[in-house]
Amino acid sequence: MGFYDRDYARPDRGSYGAGSRVGTISAWSITTWLIVINVAVYLLDHTGIAGSRDGFAGLIDGQWVVLRPPMSTLQFWGHFSVAEAIFHLQLWRFLTFQFLHANFQHIVFNMIALFIFGPLVESYLGRRKYLAFYLLSGCAGPVAYMLLWVLRTNLIGSAYMPLVGASAGIFGVLIAAAQIAPDATVLIYGIIPMRLRALAWIMLLVAAYTVFSYGPNAGGEAAHLGGAAAGFGLIRNPRLLEVFDSARARWQRRRYQY
Repeated sequence: MGFYDRDYARPDRGSYGAGSRVGTISAWSITTWLIVINVAVYLLDHTGIAGSRDGFAGLIDGQWVVLRPPMSTLQFWGHFSVAEAIFHLQLWRFLTFQFLHANFQHIVFNMIALFIFGPLVESYLGRRKYLAFYLLSGCAGPVAYMLLWVLRTNLIGSAYMPLVGASAGIFGVLIAAAQIAPDATVLIYGIIPMRLRALAWIMLLVAAYTVFSYGPNAGGEAAHLGGAAAGFGLIRNPRLLEVFDSARARWQRRRYQY
């Protein structure tokens, strides 16, 4: 039995195939709320309202290096780093870093991707499971980031080096969308048509090449791969997300199993 033949692999409503539409969004969907929250946090963070914190340097192998760059107060308390999240047990950073962005280009590309691919996955999983899916995929990003830090500390730098952005969760959404509707067509830059499955493969290959060639932003690309891996695992095994359903939905599911 193939993946798309299984009962739990079927969407809650509608069908997705070669003629699927992506990029449609309902007014108050979870995707809408995620975009609104990300944009609001970005504006608060980058207008200077929240204030800023100084960075600091330290000696490594006899040389002074920047251990943590200057950052806003929101990023100071919300970014992910190995030192803060793991060594200092500030575990909330696995979630909060997902709503912070380094610059305007960073948030624009992330929110466009979420707008395009999020509604497809949300309609497939349902609101509660989709939110859990998104956040769990995002949390997998720092796990891959930490793995790269352990293997190549000199590549990422200090254990205090910050990681921010929604990209890990969005990579999970992209991979899930490519599983749900692999033959759906998307327009790159609004011009170039491409199958969703092909786009997902290209993005994965670019991220993997950057990591294994130790290219620029290898830490961020490692986080992308972590989010993609979590997204793939969860969309192929959606029953893992059923714990996040409402009590009524869980009761109805148990009722129909007998």
